[in-house]
Amino acid sequence: MPQWFKSSHCDDKEFACVEVRTEPGTVAVRDSKDPDGPVLTFPGESWAGFLGMLKGEA
Repeated sequence: MPQWFKSSHCDDKEFACVEVRTEPGTVAVRDSKDPDGPVLTFPGESWAGFLGMLKGEA
């Protein structure tokens, strides 16, 4: 099973962080403070587009 990971920019003491897990063709996202809570899944292409927008590439 793929592992969850957080950004290296995340600081648990100050920020609410998300964790991400990649699977073939999909990206799963969850709240790091509620690992048993809901998980959102996105098609890999949609996630890549979202990250591109955050980086100002779109």
